[in-house]
Amino acid sequence: MPRPRAALAVLLAFVPWLAACAPTVAPPGPGSGAPALSEGAPHGIAPEAGEGETGAELMTFVTRDGYELLLRRWRPAEEPVAIVLALHGFNDHSTFLAAAAEAWTERGIATYAYDQRGFGTAPHRGLWAGTTAYTQDAADALTVLAEQYPGKPIYLLGESMGGAIALVTLTRHPEVSVDGAILSAPAVWARDTMPFYQRWGLFLASYTVPWLELTGRDLDIQASDNIDALIALGRDPLVIKATRIDAMHGLSDLMDEALAAAPRFQRSALLLYGEKDELVPQDPMLQLWQHLPPAAAAHQRRVLYQNGWHLLFKDLQAQLVIDDVAHWIADQAAPLPSAADQEAEERLLALDH
Repeated sequence: MPRPRAALAVLLAFVPWLAACAPTVAPPGPGSGAPALSEGAPHGIAPEAGEGETGAELMTFVTRDGYELLLRRWRPAEEPVAIVLALHGFNDHSTFLAAAAEAWTERGIATYAYDQRGFGTAPHRGLWAGTTAYTQDAADALTVLAEQYPGKPIYLLGESMGGAIALVTLTRHPEVSVDGAILSAPAVWARDTMPFYQRWGLFLASYTVPWLELTGRDLDIQASDNIDALIALGRDPLVIKATRIDAMHGLSDLMDEALAAAPRFQRSALLLYGEKDELVPQDPMLQLWQHLPPAAAAHQRRVLYQNGWHLLFKDLQAQLVIDDVAHWIADQAAPLPSAADQEAEERLLALDH
Protein backbone atom coordinates (compact mmCIF):
# COMPACT_ATOMS: atom_id res chain seq x y z
CA MET A 1 0.00 0.00 0.00
CA PRO A 2 1.41 3.44 -0.86
CA ARG A 3 2.52 5.42 2.14
CA PRO A 4 -0.11 8.22 1.88
CA ARG A 5 -2.92 5.64 1.81
CA ALA A 6 -1.41 3.86 4.80
CA ALA A 7 -1.26 7.10 6.75
CA LEU A 8 -4.90 7.82 5.86
CA ALA A 9 -5.94 4.35 7.00
CA VAL A 10 -4.21 4.84 10.34
CA LEU A 11 -5.85 8.24 10.75
CA LEU A 12 -9.33 6.87 9.97
CA ALA A 13 -8.81 4.08 12.48
CA PHE A 14 -7.80 6.69 15.05
CA VAL A 15 -10.84 8.99 14.57
CA PRO A 16 -13.36 6.97 16.66
CA TRP A 17 -10.90 6.92 19.55
CA LEU A 18 -10.44 10.69 19.29
CA ALA A 19 -14.20 11.22 19.36
CA ALA A 20 -14.54 9.00 22.40
CA CYS A 21 -11.94 11.08 24.24
CA ALA A 22 -13.16 14.54 23.31
CA PRO A 23 -12.59 17.32 25.86
CA THR A 24 -15.23 17.45 28.58
CA VAL A 25 -17.20 20.67 29.02
CA ALA A 26 -19.09 21.38 32.23
CA PRO A 27 -22.86 21.04 31.78
CA PRO A 28 -25.23 24.02 31.86
CA GLY A 29 -27.05 24.93 35.05
CA PRO A 30 -30.12 23.21 36.47
CA GLY A 31 -32.74 25.79 35.48
CA SER A 32 -33.45 29.07 33.77
CA GLY A 33 -34.47 32.54 34.87
CA ALA A 34 -33.28 36.10 35.27
CA PRO A 35 -29.74 36.54 36.64
CA ALA A 36 -29.68 38.10 40.09
CA LEU A 37 -27.61 38.98 43.15
CA SER A 38 -28.68 38.00 46.64
CA GLU A 39 -27.25 38.52 50.12
CA GLY A 40 -25.33 35.68 51.77
CA ALA A 41 -23.23 32.81 50.44
CA PRO A 42 -24.76 30.12 48.21
CA HIS A 43 -26.50 27.24 49.94
CA GLY A 44 -24.00 24.68 51.23
CA ILE A 45 -20.99 27.03 51.27
CA ALA A 46 -19.86 27.85 54.79
CA PRO A 47 -18.83 31.50 55.30
CA GLU A 48 -15.42 30.48 56.62
CA ALA A 49 -14.80 28.56 53.39
CA GLY A 50 -15.08 31.70 51.36
CA GLU A 51 -14.39 34.78 53.39
CA GLY A 52 -11.04 34.15 55.01
CA GLU A 53 -9.31 37.42 55.84
CA THR A 54 -10.43 39.35 52.76
CA GLY A 55 -12.83 41.68 54.56
CA ALA A 56 -15.44 40.99 51.90
CA GLU A 57 -19.17 40.57 52.28
CA LEU A 58 -20.41 37.26 50.90
CA MET A 59 -23.18 37.21 48.31
CA THR A 60 -24.62 34.90 45.65
CA PHE A 61 -24.66 35.50 41.92
CA VAL A 62 -27.47 33.44 40.39
CA THR A 63 -26.77 32.80 36.71
CA ARG A 64 -29.44 32.71 34.03
CA ASP A 65 -29.20 28.91 33.92
CA GLY A 66 -29.58 28.49 37.65
CA TYR A 67 -26.09 28.13 39.08
CA GLU A 68 -25.34 29.83 42.39
CA LEU A 69 -21.85 31.32 42.35
CA LEU A 70 -20.14 32.73 45.43
CA LEU A 71 -19.63 36.47 45.04
CA ARG A 72 -17.55 38.77 47.22
CA ARG A 73 -18.31 42.45 47.66
CA TRP A 74 -16.07 45.19 49.03
CA ARG A 75 -18.03 48.42 49.66
CA PRO A 76 -16.96 51.87 50.84
CA ALA A 77 -18.62 53.31 53.95
CA GLU A 78 -20.47 55.89 51.86
CA GLU A 79 -22.35 55.60 48.57
CA PRO A 80 -19.82 54.35 45.97
CA VAL A 81 -18.60 56.68 43.25
CA ALA A 82 -17.82 53.79 40.88
CA ILE A 83 -18.35 50.03 40.61
CA VAL A 84 -15.81 47.40 39.49
CA LEU A 85 -16.76 43.88 38.45
CA ALA A 86 -13.59 41.76 38.70
CA LEU A 87 -12.94 38.44 36.94
CA HIS A 88 -10.20 36.20 38.34
CA GLY A 89 -7.60 34.23 36.43
CA PHE A 90 -7.22 30.55 35.55
CA ASN A 91 -7.33 28.21 38.60
CA ASP A 92 -7.79 31.21 40.92
CA HIS A 93 -10.94 32.51 42.61
CA SER A 94 -12.62 35.70 43.74
CA THR A 95 -10.20 36.71 46.51
CA PHE A 96 -7.52 37.47 43.90
CA LEU A 97 -8.12 41.21 44.15
CA ALA A 98 -8.77 41.49 47.89
CA ALA A 99 -5.94 43.91 48.76
CA ALA A 100 -6.73 46.19 45.82
CA ALA A 101 -10.46 46.07 46.48
CA GLU A 102 -9.95 47.05 50.12
CA ALA A 103 -7.69 49.94 49.06
CA TRP A 104 -10.23 51.14 46.51
CA THR A 105 -12.98 51.36 49.13
CA GLU A 106 -10.99 54.28 50.60
CA ARG A 107 -11.49 56.04 47.25
CA GLY A 108 -15.19 55.32 47.10
CA ILE A 109 -14.96 52.36 44.71
CA ALA A 110 -17.04 49.22 45.29
CA THR A 111 -15.67 45.93 43.92
CA TYR A 112 -17.61 42.76 43.10
CA ALA A 113 -15.94 39.44 42.21
CA TYR A 114 -17.43 35.96 41.83
CA ASP A 115 -15.99 32.45 41.58
CA GLN A 116 -16.33 31.60 37.89
CA ARG A 117 -17.68 28.23 36.82
CA GLY A 118 -15.28 25.40 37.56
CA PHE A 119 -13.09 27.48 39.88
CA GLY A 120 -12.99 28.25 43.60
CA THR A 121 -16.25 27.13 45.22
CA ALA A 122 -18.20 27.04 41.93
CA PRO A 123 -19.88 23.86 40.62
CA HIS A 124 -17.94 21.31 38.54
CA ARG A 125 -14.60 22.34 39.96
CA GLY A 126 -11.77 21.75 37.50
CA LEU A 127 -13.98 21.50 34.39
CA TRP A 128 -13.99 24.16 31.70
CA ALA A 129 -17.46 25.62 31.09
CA GLY A 130 -16.91 27.14 27.65
CA THR A 131 -16.27 30.69 26.46
CA THR A 132 -19.97 31.33 25.88
CA ALA A 133 -20.87 30.48 29.47
CA TYR A 134 -18.10 32.66 30.94
CA THR A 135 -18.85 35.67 28.77
CA GLN A 136 -22.62 35.40 29.27
CA ASP A 137 -22.11 35.34 33.06
CA ALA A 138 -19.95 38.46 32.89
CA ALA A 139 -22.44 40.28 30.67
CA ASP A 140 -25.31 39.33 32.98
CA ALA A 141 -23.42 40.40 36.12
CA LEU A 142 -22.69 43.79 34.53
CA THR A 143 -26.36 44.20 33.65
CA VAL A 144 -27.50 43.34 37.17
CA LEU A 145 -24.99 45.79 38.69
CA ALA A 146 -26.13 48.54 36.30
CA GLU A 147 -29.69 47.98 37.51
CA GLN A 148 -28.57 48.06 41.13
CA TYR A 149 -26.49 51.23 40.68
CA PRO A 150 -28.33 53.35 38.11
CA GLY A 151 -26.24 56.23 36.83
CA LYS A 152 -23.02 55.02 38.48
CA PRO A 153 -19.93 54.35 36.32
CA ILE A 154 -19.24 50.62 36.03
CA TYR A 155 -15.93 49.01 35.02
CA LEU A 156 -15.09 45.44 34.03
CA LEU A 157 -11.71 44.25 35.31
CA GLY A 158 -10.11 40.96 34.36
CA GLU A 159 -6.79 39.38 35.28
CA SER A 160 -5.14 36.86 32.95
CA MET A 161 -7.96 34.45 31.94
CA GLY A 162 -10.37 36.99 33.40
CA GLY A 163 -8.86 39.65 31.14
CA ALA A 164 -9.47 37.48 28.08
CA ILE A 165 -13.05 36.86 29.22
CA ALA A 166 -13.56 40.60 29.73
CA LEU A 167 -12.21 41.40 26.27
CA VAL A 168 -14.37 38.78 24.55
CA THR A 169 -17.43 39.69 26.62
CA LEU A 170 -17.28 43.30 25.50
CA THR A 171 -16.90 42.36 21.83
CA ARG A 172 -19.53 39.61 21.85
CA HIS A 173 -22.02 41.73 23.82
CA PRO A 174 -22.04 45.26 22.38
CA GLU A 175 -25.36 45.85 24.14
CA VAL A 176 -23.64 45.81 27.54
CA SER A 177 -22.82 49.31 28.74
CA VAL A 178 -19.62 49.87 30.72
CA ASP A 179 -17.51 52.96 31.35
CA GLY A 180 -14.28 51.10 30.75
CA ALA A 181 -12.35 47.82 30.90
CA ILE A 182 -9.23 47.12 32.95
CA LEU A 183 -7.30 44.22 31.41
CA SER A 184 -4.43 43.03 33.60
CA ALA A 185 -2.06 40.71 31.71
CA PRO A 186 -4.97 39.38 29.63
CA ALA A 187 -4.49 35.79 28.46
CA VAL A 188 -3.94 36.28 24.72
CA TRP A 189 -1.34 33.56 24.13
CA ALA A 190 -3.30 32.29 21.13
CA ARG A 191 -2.40 29.08 19.33
CA ASP A 192 -1.09 31.06 16.35
CA THR A 193 1.59 32.55 18.61
CA MET A 194 2.66 29.19 20.09
CA PRO A 195 5.42 26.96 18.69
CA PHE A 196 3.94 24.19 16.50
CA TYR A 197 4.96 21.45 18.93
CA GLN A 198 2.95 23.08 21.70
CA ARG A 199 -0.12 23.42 19.47
CA TRP A 200 0.03 19.83 18.31
CA GLY A 201 0.91 18.50 21.74
CA LEU A 202 -2.12 20.20 23.27
CA PHE A 203 -4.36 18.99 20.44
CA LEU A 204 -3.29 15.36 20.73
CA ALA A 205 -3.50 15.36 24.52
CA SER A 206 -6.93 17.04 24.44
CA TYR A 207 -8.35 14.23 22.30
CA THR A 208 -6.51 11.29 23.86
CA VAL A 209 -6.09 11.98 27.58
CA PRO A 210 -8.32 15.03 28.26
CA TRP A 211 -8.83 13.91 31.85
CA LEU A 212 -5.10 13.92 32.62
CA GLU A 213 -4.12 16.48 35.27
CA LEU A 214 -0.84 18.41 35.16
CA THR A 215 0.69 20.55 37.90
CA GLY A 216 3.29 22.59 36.03
CA ARG A 217 5.75 22.23 38.92
CA ASP A 218 8.67 21.52 36.61
CA LEU A 219 8.10 24.47 34.29
CA ASP A 220 10.21 26.88 36.38
CA ILE A 221 7.73 29.75 35.85
CA GLN A 222 7.30 32.47 38.45
CA ALA A 223 4.05 34.46 38.59
CA SER A 224 5.17 37.25 40.95
CA ASP A 225 8.13 38.61 42.89
CA ASN A 226 6.00 38.54 46.04
CA ILE A 227 7.11 35.19 47.45
CA ASP A 228 4.82 35.43 50.48
CA ALA A 229 1.82 35.86 48.17
CA LEU A 230 2.92 32.86 46.10
CA ILE A 231 3.24 30.72 49.22
CA ALA A 232 -0.24 31.81 50.30
CA LEU A 233 -1.64 30.80 46.90
CA GLY A 234 0.05 27.42 47.24
CA ARG A 235 -1.65 26.89 50.59
CA ASP A 236 -5.05 28.18 49.51
CA PRO A 237 -7.40 25.17 49.20
CA LEU A 238 -9.60 27.04 46.71
CA VAL A 239 -6.75 27.50 44.21
CA ILE A 240 -6.61 24.57 41.76
CA LYS A 241 -3.16 22.99 41.78
CA ALA A 242 -3.58 20.26 39.12
CA THR A 243 -5.19 21.21 35.81
CA ARG A 244 -7.09 18.94 33.42
CA ILE A 245 -5.79 19.01 29.87
CA ASP A 246 -9.27 19.67 28.47
CA ALA A 247 -9.44 22.78 30.67
CA MET A 248 -6.20 23.95 29.02
CA HIS A 249 -7.82 23.22 25.66
CA GLY A 250 -10.79 25.41 26.59
CA LEU A 251 -8.50 28.18 27.82
CA SER A 252 -6.67 28.07 24.48
CA ASP A 253 -9.97 28.48 22.64
CA LEU A 254 -10.66 31.56 24.76
CA MET A 255 -7.17 32.99 24.14
CA ASP A 256 -7.58 32.46 20.39
CA GLU A 257 -10.78 34.48 20.38
CA ALA A 258 -9.40 37.17 22.70
CA LEU A 259 -6.44 37.97 20.46
CA ALA A 260 -8.60 37.81 17.34
CA ALA A 261 -11.06 40.26 18.93
CA ALA A 262 -8.45 43.02 19.31
CA PRO A 263 -9.27 44.87 16.05
CA ARG A 264 -12.95 45.01 17.09
CA PHE A 265 -12.35 46.12 20.68
CA GLN A 266 -13.68 49.66 20.74
CA ARG A 267 -14.23 50.11 24.50
CA SER A 268 -12.41 52.53 26.73
CA ALA A 269 -9.67 50.48 28.36
CA LEU A 270 -6.64 50.36 30.61
CA LEU A 271 -4.33 47.57 29.43
CA LEU A 272 -1.78 46.50 32.05
CA TYR A 273 1.27 44.30 31.51
CA GLY A 274 4.47 43.49 33.39
CA GLU A 275 7.88 43.43 31.66
CA LYS A 276 8.78 40.30 33.68
CA ASP A 277 5.59 38.34 32.97
CA GLU A 278 6.53 34.67 32.51
CA LEU A 279 3.00 33.35 31.86
CA VAL A 280 1.78 35.53 28.98
CA PRO A 281 4.70 36.10 26.56
CA GLN A 282 5.48 39.58 25.29
CA ASP A 283 4.93 38.81 21.60
CA PRO A 284 1.19 38.06 21.82
CA MET A 285 0.72 40.98 24.22
CA LEU A 286 2.41 43.35 21.78
CA GLN A 287 0.25 41.90 19.00
CA LEU A 288 -2.82 42.72 21.08
CA TRP A 289 -1.62 46.28 21.61
CA GLN A 290 -0.75 46.77 17.95
CA HIS A 291 -4.02 45.32 16.65
CA LEU A 292 -6.32 47.50 18.71
CA PRO A 293 -8.40 49.75 16.43
CA PRO A 294 -6.66 53.07 15.69
CA ALA A 295 -9.98 54.87 16.10
CA ALA A 296 -10.07 53.80 19.76
CA ALA A 297 -6.50 54.93 20.57
CA ALA A 298 -7.65 58.12 22.29
CA HIS A 299 -9.46 56.19 25.03
CA GLN A 300 -7.32 53.06 25.33
CA ARG A 301 -4.26 53.32 27.59
CA ARG A 302 -1.46 50.78 27.35
CA VAL A 303 0.65 50.40 30.49
CA LEU A 304 3.99 48.59 30.86
CA TYR A 305 5.51 48.06 34.32
CA GLN A 306 9.24 47.43 34.05
CA ASN A 307 9.32 45.54 37.36
CA GLY A 308 5.88 43.99 36.95
CA TRP A 309 5.21 40.24 36.83
CA HIS A 310 2.05 38.37 35.88
CA LEU A 311 0.10 38.90 39.10
CA LEU A 312 0.35 42.68 39.05
CA PHE A 313 -2.07 43.13 41.96
CA LYS A 314 0.07 40.84 44.15
CA ASP A 315 3.57 42.01 43.14
CA LEU A 316 5.82 43.85 45.57
CA GLN A 317 5.04 47.01 43.61
CA ALA A 318 1.29 46.29 43.56
CA GLN A 319 0.51 49.66 45.13
CA LEU A 320 1.66 51.35 41.91
CA VAL A 321 -0.89 49.34 39.94
CA ILE A 322 -3.65 49.87 42.52
CA ASP A 323 -3.08 53.64 42.43
CA ASP A 324 -2.94 53.73 38.62
CA VAL A 325 -6.29 51.95 38.32
CA ALA A 326 -7.95 54.24 40.88
CA HIS A 327 -6.61 57.36 39.12
CA TRP A 328 -7.76 56.12 35.73
CA ILE A 329 -11.25 55.39 37.06
CA ALA A 330 -11.38 58.93 38.49
CA ASP A 331 -10.10 60.57 35.28
CA GLN A 332 -9.32 58.52 32.19
CA ALA A 333 -7.55 61.42 30.51
CA ALA A 334 -5.17 62.22 33.38
CA PRO A 335 -1.54 60.98 33.41
CA LEU A 336 -0.97 57.86 35.47
CA PRO A 337 0.97 58.35 38.74
CA SER A 338 3.46 55.61 37.80
CA ALA A 339 4.09 56.99 34.27
CA ALA A 340 4.14 53.35 33.14
CA ASP A 341 1.86 54.28 30.24
CA GLN A 342 4.76 56.27 28.79
CA GLU A 343 6.92 53.12 28.95
CA ALA A 344 4.36 51.27 26.83
CA GLU A 345 4.10 54.00 24.23
CA GLU A 346 7.89 54.15 23.91
CA ARG A 347 7.99 50.37 23.37
CA LEU A 348 5.33 50.54 20.66
CA LEU A 349 7.05 53.48 18.99
CA ALA A 350 10.32 51.54 18.87
CA LEU A 351 8.52 48.60 17.24
CA ASP A 352 6.99 50.85 14.58
CA HIS A 353 10.48 52.03 13.64
